[in-house]
Amino acid sequence: MNQQQKTFRAIEVGDGSDGRWAARIQALWPLAEGWMTEESRTPEGADRAQRLFEAHMPELVPVLDRLAGQLEAPEAKTFLTLATLRPFFSGCTQIGGSGTLLRNYDFSPDECEGTIASSHFLRPVVGMQEAAWGLLDGMNDAGLAVSLTFGGRFVHGPGFAIPIVLRYLLETCNTVDEAVRKLKSIPIAIPQNVTLVDPEKALTVFVGPDIPLTEAPDACAANHQHMPVPDEQERFSRTQERLNAMRAAGADVAAMLKPPLYQTAYDEGLGTVYTAHYRPSEGRVTYYWPGESWEQSFDDFAPGSRTVTIGQAG
Repeated sequence: MNQQQKTFRAIEVGDGSDGRWAARIQALWPLAEGWMTEESRTPEGADRAQRLFEAHMPELVPVLDRLAGQLEAPEAKTFLTLATLRPFFSGCTQIGGSGTLLRNYDFSPDECEGTIASSHFLRPVVGMQEAAWGLLDGMNDAGLAVSLTFGGRFVHGPGFAIPIVLRYLLETCNTVDEAVRKLKSIPIAIPQNVTLVDPEKALTVFVGPDIPLTEAPDACAANHQHMPVPDEQERFSRTQERLNAMRAAGADVAAMLKPPLYQTAYDEGLGTVYTAHYRPSEGRVTYYWPGESWEQSFDDFAPGSRTVTIGQAG
């Protein structure tokens, strides 16, 4: 079994102006900087990224400026648009329903930031931070929760890395329907599946650079958007097998910590790094690993760190 340890940190960053966010990100900057494309390091590329951000996420422009001003890096503002990143591909399985969102995040542990962030940029948001201020999953004070999986098709186009899109939806939307309306007009760089949950509704949608937003048959997603899944893709990702297992189990944390939903192919970037169970109407989330859990909430957010063992399915 491919067991290893990983440290997760929980931080409160407020509105991002008091240095706590910057202290965490400055330490991670060498890794983050390597995600940028060569084109983004040119004046023209930086200008395109800035204009794209201003056009599609105007409410977050003051936050972008505030955060970039705290980082000691000339390319920080361009990076923080998340419109200039090299494509990244991951695993993941997720299911939404009855005011709950449950997901496994499968990726290379060394490349996962591992930061649980409580922020108040525009409103209270708690989630698993990635790419400095983007989110892999999260919830807001209105009872909306969102999560992502890779859509399984290796195409790339102009647009945003999905973590900043999830951040934007949680900062500016109250409901699933409102978030979907905004998501329809935002350019997404690679195919992604987004599951959204509020107290009344759960929905998964498929987005990407080459397709219009499409609703999935149910509020479940693994790593494909179209059927049939090519045999080679299924052998590598087991996406259909995982989706079928999740549908059969429902929103069951125990099932997420066992094969086939819990994966251990870390060398291929397809090992489960954490399980997250959001109850957004209660303002609570619990992160799970085999034999360990860590609950956070809006009312009782606890900064700190946990070093956990991953790679041993329960």
